[in-house]
Amino acid sequence: MRDDTIAADEFRASIFQDSGDPALAELRDQPGLTILDRSELFYREIQKLQPPLEFPVGEWWVHYSWRSCLVLLPGPDAFRRLRSDRNRNKITSSEQVSFRRLKIGVVGLSVGHAIAHTLALEGLCGQLRLADFDSIELSNLNRIPGSVFDVGVNKAVVAARRIAELDPYLDVQVFAEGLTEQSMAGFFDGLDLVVEECDSLDMKVRIRQEARRRRIPLLMETSDRGLFDVERYDQEPGRSLFHGLLGDIDPQTLHGLSTRDKAPHVMRILQAQELSARMAASMVEIDRTLSTWPQLGGDIQLGAAMVATAVRRFGRDEHLPSGRIRVDLEESFDLLDPVIQQRPSAAPIGEPTDLTAEIPLAPMDAVIHAVRLAPSGGNAQPWSVNATNSGITISLVRERSSAMDHEFRGSYVAIGAASYNARVAAASHRRRANVQWLPNGCGSDVVVAIDLQAGEEPDLALQYSAMVHRISNRSIGRRAALSDEAKGDLVTAAAAEGAAVHIVEDAGRLGELADVLAESDRLRYLTPLLHLQMTSELKWPGRERLDAGIDVRTLNLDDPDLAKLQVAQRPEVMANLAAWNGGSALGDDTRDRINASSALVVVVGPGHTALDYLRGGAAVERVWITAEQLGLGVQPVSPIFLYTLQDADFLAVSVPFHRQLSGLRDRFSMILNLAEGEVPMLVLRVSHDPAKAVRSERLPIDEVLTDLTA
Repeated sequence: MRDDTIAADEFRASIFQDSGDPALAELRDQPGLTILDRSELFYREIQKLQPPLEFPVGEWWVHYSWRSCLVLLPGPDAFRRLRSDRNRNKITSSEQVSFRRLKIGVVGLSVGHAIAHTLALEGLCGQLRLADFDSIELSNLNRIPGSVFDVGVNKAVVAARRIAELDPYLDVQVFAEGLTEQSMAGFFDGLDLVVEECDSLDMKVRIRQEARRRRIPLLMETSDRGLFDVERYDQEPGRSLFHGLLGDIDPQTLHGLSTRDKAPHVMRILQAQELSARMAASMVEIDRTLSTWPQLGGDIQLGAAMVATAVRRFGRDEHLPSGRIRVDLEESFDLLDPVIQQRPSAAPIGEPTDLTAEIPLAPMDAVIHAVRLAPSGGNAQPWSVNATNSGITISLVRERSSAMDHEFRGSYVAIGAASYNARVAAASHRRRANVQWLPNGCGSDVVVAIDLQAGEEPDLALQYSAMVHRISNRSIGRRAALSDEAKGDLVTAAAAEGAAVHIVEDAGRLGELADVLAESDRLRYLTPLLHLQMTSELKWPGRERLDAGIDVRTLNLDDPDLAKLQVAQRPEVMANLAAWNGGSALGDDTRDRINASSALVVVVGPGHTALDYLRGGAAVERVWITAEQLGLGVQPVSPIFLYTLQDADFLAVSVPFHRQLSGLRDRFSMILNLAEGEVPMLVLRVSHDPAKAVRSERLPIDEVLTDLTA
């Protein structure tokens, strides 16, 4: 049973839910009572909570007898939500609720004071049981965060009072006579975990015996060199006490030992060879120049942090096996770098290549060069070119695909764009490019054959300069209405290749599409495979080759956003956001850019066969080049559902979010009012007066060209 010699109000606050309670009125009449009402400050904080509270705040009066003070506080639910708000999401709200189910006992409130307070501070339990028979002495205040007012007061009571002033709603029970055979059952009954920090060797053994009998896990922190022990008697009911370091010992033989006689047993537990040099030397001086072994307040605070970490793991059912670790801060400081600096990056591979600087003069060279200039998802360049003097074939390179490129639909769009570039380059050299799609049938990787013949196509020839200088421009640009003439030109460009465009300009529909595309970006980050492939696409100058993938400079991000991007590249960060169903900010950049754009231009084709996507790619490139001729900035936007059509496709792209993808695809189609059979090929964000953009590089020609026959 809990010790009843100390009145509960000596360490526990009295709580009044009803402001009309007669006992509260009687309290108010007490002389010398201090009344604190800081509700205005609490309400101000509560108004800032995200998400907002969904329940009444409430106002409860709390009386602290040892301070002769009455305090007005929010009710328990609002109080806990506000006080633990800064824990999130290192501790989530649902985890916080789960932790409140834990009942934890702490034996020994010298070292245990910091531990109990830290557990309460982080909200890691719903009940604390504190056991210690001893009282605070002045020499304890080197490591117990009490005050001179606490000298002579029971250590468990001092800890309980401090916790009550932190959280009056936390259930704290005090065993002020320490643990005895009579109080053992009351202390351990219903306990989930025990922290043992007492000085008595026989009680250390006895506590472990009881924990093992009841299958309760035990933690112990020993401050020297951050020694920490976990004994999972819940998982290993036959486990030896102290990891077997003391052997099979009877606690009665340890009772009443002098400090000198305790030393051999303590050395076996602490492992003499592992003690810090100062601790080991101090042990020699006990009963000579020292009264007992030394302990430092900072070391004990570190131990409290370790216990809290272990309890979080225990409460989350994470990996926490039996065993021992040392977290030696002194040793860690020996590893300080002499100079804090940015690690040198890898040397750049090759010099940046300006593909617009030297335009090949020979017709065949110009055509091959134009193929290389085509856009592709992630700048993957999923093509190879086989050339003769009379023409070229373009083949699919399957290894340059990704999960978003479902059934190579995005690759076909890219190769279709490359074939259109080839036609433009041929026309600029007074050649007519006769295109044959899928010359060897759908099963072949040879997807385009282009035969060059004499002939003129002046409309295409006029696009040559714009084709060469076409670029993905991700700058915000200026929002302005497209002229009717400009919209007509974009419609005509798509129609010339057998496609159509949906042009969205009004702010309302742009906002709706921005939300859909932002959510698509969020799901891309949170889907492990898509995240891996996306981060693999990103290339950092000076660290890796830039001729494939997305040079981060092309993203038009400022330094703060680049720093955020480096955080977003970490898969374990995304895993946490996915577990919390969070990460809405991951789509903010896309949302902001779309809302600031002049229009979204969605190129659609009449079907979803490989041929449809090839032709659709040619239409995309013609529309894009036309936009370049109009002086518009163009940024491709690829929602992760772009090349998905049915449930199996959504599953192939993102198993965890396939249902959300289906819903996003439906919303996207509804906002655009897509006609039956219309299939999106690519989304283009266009804006006026774009800033200068960085151009993505391309693979060297010897990695693209597979054969050249005279």
